[in-house]
Amino acid sequence: MEHLKFIDTPALILDKIILVENIQGMSRLADKAEVKLRPHIKAHKCSKISALQIANGALGITVAKVGEAEVMFEAGIKDILIAYQLVNTEKINRVIALIKKGANITCLLDDLFQAKKLNNAAKENNLVIDTYVEVDSGLKRTGLEPEDVIDFVQELKKFGALRFKGILTHAGQVYGALKENVPAIGHQEGRVMEKVAESLENAGFRDFEVSVGATPTVQYSAYNSRVTEIRPGNYVFNDAIQVGLGTAEVDRCSLKVLTTVISKPAPDRIIIDAGSKTLALDKGAHGTELVIGFGIIIGYPNLILERLSEEHGVIKVSGAGKAPAIGEKY
Repeated sequence: MEHLKFIDTPALILDKIILVENIQGMSRLADKAEVKLRPHIKAHKCSKISALQIANGALGITVAKVGEAEVMFEAGIKDILIAYQLVNTEKINRVIALIKKGANITCLLDDLFQAKKLNNAAKENNLVIDTYVEVDSGLKRTGLEPEDVIDFVQELKKFGALRFKGILTHAGQVYGALKENVPAIGHQEGRVMEKVAESLENAGFRDFEVSVGATPTVQYSAYNSRVTEIRPGNYVFNDAIQVGLGTAEVDRCSLKVLTTVISKPAPDRIIIDAGSKTLALDKGAHGTELVIGFGIIIGYPNLILERLSEEHGVIKVSGAGKAPAIGEKY
């Protein structure tokens, strides 16, 4: 910590060594499972980190927003999956513009309304756009029920400006699960996609991708023989949720926040200069009870960051363990 003492707080600290090790570790997993790696960049939204991922074996990236695709393309990344259903004409036109500039864009579908709009825009511009069809493997968010996929893909044949590239799922329900249930969710994710893939092949479809996502589940779903691509995202940083789910150890978290103790108004209460503007208020997109407080306080197991206001973090001191002094950074 000596080298951090001159940094003003609150400050976001990225350990590049751990970051690169995390990136390389996921690439090794993809190589071992013999699947393609198309990481989701929504956790970092940083073109330099995306470039590191590609330099270490990723074939392209996944984004959630057209704006993310635009930024990444301008940084030189051309192979981009937009894993989000597009229905607004404005967003579709921006995708068309990216393709015309040389981007290799794949779009996501789970309804014929989306297909019609995308197809019409592609036809007007003499383009053919690659598409994934989303399958619901248990999250109950977007995506078709597995038994409805074949009919939908058959309908896509009618749209001459769209090309069926594959099927995609995201087992995000894992983030609301207990640690011991993670393997089962990962294996189930793979099995759902396996059955859909077999049904598609029986219907005459060939050479399509089978893409799965979620950092906690890919270590299981990637090894399903029908899976061809994985899309983990959070693994570059890892966080308290990944630690709680057993996906990573604390020492694999590459992103930390450096704070300063600004007040100790009571023996059991410490106040730091990092609040909700610095730290996340939620405990994961799909709700988990695995994380106690709003982060892991490194080196102080007896401290719990239990409350946040905009500029203050309120830490509860439990037990007789050590605690930082006023003015101390950690």
